[in-house]
Amino acid sequence: MLSTRLNSESVDYRASREELRSAELDLVERREHVATLRRGLPNGPVVDDYAFTDVITEPGADVRLSELFTEPGRALVIYHLMYGKQQSTPCPMCTMWIDGFNGIAHHLAPSVDFAVAAAAEPDALRAHAANRGWDQLRLLSCGENTFKYDLGSEDADGGQGSAISVFVQDDGRIRHTYTTTPQLTDDIHERGIDQLCAVWNILDLTPRGRGDWYSSLDYES
Repeated sequence: MLSTRLNSESVDYRASREELRSAELDLVERREHVATLRRGLPNGPVVDDYAFTDVITEPGADVRLSELFTEPGRALVIYHLMYGKQQSTPCPMCTMWIDGFNGIAHHLAPSVDFAVAAAAEPDALRAHAANRGWDQLRLLSCGENTFKYDLGSEDADGGQGSAISVFVQDDGRIRHTYTTTPQLTDDIHERGIDQLCAVWNILDLTPRGRGDWYSSLDYES
């Protein structure tokens, strides 16, 4: 039984905490099962070697999807930022996720290649990155290609959604292996990539939970 050393814990509290611990163990096992299924997915379809515009690393330079892989055998993960075309302002939720990605980018770098792509114009995207302090990420503009549309995070009218996608190289070809979005069903919003966000997971530890909290580009003090 997991317990603190607080002598004032009641019998009811300890019993409830043990019930919760058992449920948490079940969740860990279920989560690992899902991860095993994800890792076991066969390689998906070959995708185009899309051309992006680099925003920060080499501003204005063209960079191909294939050039984002830094070593053989590494996976490439791309987050689709909801910004550009019909989305005239950056999505606060996407921004929150990317704030976190910027903080952990150096931890990811030894294992995977990671980038963020948005349909926004390079100058607008660069300005948003500077405002947020994103200085550890490969940031790409994809407004001139069909990357987001093909992967399902943009509609035919230029409406923007968010997603995260994984790619691998296979005999010189690029294959898509996995994409998911925050919205898994019509009635489950912004929960599809919860595990990638520390904010929600920390709020979930508290008695109030998430409540009516929603991310913002600028919180009032």
